[in-house]
Amino acid sequence: MTEKIIGVMRIAGFNVFVPVIRLIQGENRDEQLKLLWRTIGIQGVTLGVFLGLWALIAPQIKTNLGQVPGPAQVWEQIQSLSLEYRMETKNRKAFAVTEKARVEQKRAENPGLEVKMRRYSGRPTFLDQIFTSLVTVFTGFLLASLVAIPLGVLCGLNRTLMSALNPLIQVFKPVSPVAWLPIVTMVVSAVYTVPQPWLEKAFIISAITVSLCAIWPSLINTALGVASIDKDYINVARVLKLKFSTKIFKIVLPAALPYIFTGLRISLGVGWMVLIAAELLSQNPGLGKFVWDEFQNGSSQSLARIMVAIFTIGLIGFILDRIMVTLHKWVSFGHGTAGA
Repeated sequence: MTEKIIGVMRIAGFNVFVPVIRLIQGENRDEQLKLLWRTIGIQGVTLGVFLGLWALIAPQIKTNLGQVPGPAQVWEQIQSLSLEYRMETKNRKAFAVTEKARVEQKRAENPGLEVKMRRYSGRPTFLDQIFTSLVTVFTGFLLASLVAIPLGVLCGLNRTLMSALNPLIQVFKPVSPVAWLPIVTMVVSAVYTVPQPWLEKAFIISAITVSLCAIWPSLINTALGVASIDKDYINVARVLKLKFSTKIFKIVLPAALPYIFTGLRISLGVGWMVLIAAELLSQNPGLGKFVWDEFQNGSSQSLARIMVAIFTIGLIGFILDRIMVTLHKWVSFGHGTAGA
């Protein structure tokens, strides 16, 4: 049972906790303590040194918004944002109760009258903005994957197609989201003219911008993976006269899956980095807009709140990367993710 737990933790990328489990089991105490020091101990010392230097240097730097916040000020704003979330949640629930009572009263007075529930108009909380950013990045990531993987498979199987598309890939791959955004904004504004849109225009602009920047790593790695498949597999498919769809799903995709997941991992990381800039410029109500609003606000707490957003963005990016590493290890049977 212990080895199964350790195996799962290794696949999930939590090797640092393996010595703790072995210590609990009483296995080779001295060796496990050394391993703990090399992992958690050294990382803890590094974190402590970082926090100490940050607390020491931050008060010495003055800006137009005041001094750079230290760890204590950032922690205060984390608590403040948490309090704002609880208060806003309470207000939202109270509004829902009041609005439900209003609708029931109107319907009781006039049974044939159609009464619509009014939407709560309070400002989104920090957690709401995190959720919006996650939905946006996964939408863009999904759109990019739906285009990149099929196109990458075709490019990997057909060298002529790969040669034809390669110049376009090399030209568009390094383009910044800041360059894509004005074009995407104009196209979406011209095409998306629904009177009562189900999706906000800013959300669509941000998601498409993420897709345009995140598509290339998945496309390139998928094509590379398919092109690297052992030719014997393809020859077997020809001998068996398999249908094209059967060959793709039974031979090509399983063999190229580790490469595909490497591309997906890189694409998700790129998409998350691109998202913040896209939201900042398109005003999609996510973390990017939170950073911009706090910068525009110019209050004494703004810098500390921006620092909270920075650490949140980094932490979420780390978690997303760990998820992709875990999936990558599962599909590659623990191989091909060295150093991850």
